Amino acid sequence: MSMVRFFRAMGVLALMIATGSFTASAQQIKTVFVIAMENHNWTQPANQFTGSIQQIYGNPAAPFINSLVNGTAPNGISEQVAYATEYHNVLFGTAAHIHPSEPNYLWAEAGTNFGIANDADPFPSNLQTSTHLSTLLTNAGKTWKSYQEDIDLTLAPPYPAKPAPTENVPITSADWSVPLVSFSGFFTGPPTNFYNGSLQFNYAAKHNPMVFFTDANGGSPANTAPSNPLSSHYAPLQQLATDLANDNVADYNWITPDQYNDQHTSLTGGYKSLTGDPANIKQGDDFLSVVVPMIMASDAYKNHGVIVIWWDESEMDGVAGDNADDANHTIGEIVISDRAHPNVDGLPYASPVVFTHSSDVRTWQNVFHAGLPGPGSPYLGDAANANDLSDLFKPGAVPKKP
Repeated sequence: MSMVRFFRAMGVLALMIATGSFTASAQQIKTVFVIAMENHNWTQPANQFTGSIQQIYGNPAAPFINSLVNGTAPNGISEQVAYATEYHNVLFGTAAHIHPSEPNYLWAEAGTNFGIANDADPFPSNLQTSTHLSTLLTNAGKTWKSYQEDIDLTLAPPYPAKPAPTENVPITSADWSVPLVSFSGFFTGPPTNFYNGSLQFNYAAKHNPMVFFTDANGGSPANTAPSNPLSSHYAPLQQLATDLANDNVADYNWITPDQYNDQHTSLTGGYKSLTGDPANIKQGDDFLSVVVPMIMASDAYKNHGVIVIWWDESEMDGVAGDNADDANHTIGEIVISDRAHPNVDGLPYASPVVFTHSSDVRTWQNVFHAGLPGPGSPYLGDAANANDLSDLFKPGAVPKKP
């Protein structure tokens, strides 16, 4: 290379750095892991650590979660953590509420709940629309996968029979199906659940957002046979460890624990001498204490990945006349990434920006350049009106538009 060309190249590089174009490109998020948790306030005005629903922040039943945000997480994890202090239910300020669970999961996938306000299984009420995140990712040349605990285990019969796995042993990937039907019960024997030591299982389709859309679940009529062309997108949770080890995860990975490990429901007899809501909280906290370090050890995470710990909805705190959706109830949203906002005064950054589930949708559309085609807003539903999550990250980690 001639000296003229060398100095010209260096000049271009200096210009890129000065304008931020080089830095932004180098810092952008590449792989996303969303871990879906359930039915708890991050903060609430009363009964913070007593009663039937307790807040997560500061709760002694959630030592791992709180170590992430108070700077004491093992192995320096907290150095890569930022979290929201003003994350609210989706329709906060514009409607009384958005409950139960299913509308929130639909919103996290599409920026709207399509008017659905129940927890029904997806079939036969499939949503006949392509305006949701999974399909936009596919159209943008990106991949997605839904890891669901308790699906695709030994002897799970197809729809319309209620699946009834007898053993906690995954079947081969060639036999995976699309999990359209919820189920719960007890395994006949070991192995027990890896995270909580129980023989109980509890898969809820309402917590699996992609499965409600015809173009993401294989269409109508319902097909839970391995022949369903979308089956490979739905994997048993055990597959996550294999995919991480083989660097074979998708660009966008949705991870749903079962209804015990997501803090939704207590195991029969309680958990580790705890009962009631402390048991629920501890079950989910122990799950995260295993899954989060496992993801962080992977090449996918180390190569500009991000883990998002996401909660679906706020709850009443037990005070008479309480409104779960007012501004005094917040929902947890924690990000873990080498792209996260740097610590402030030695502690993980606590963002005061108002976020909702629409913020997540807008952010992932930006990250994966997955905008809606045609004229008008490129964003899904209410994502057009939301703040993206960029305040939780370093400058340039989240592009400003799809």
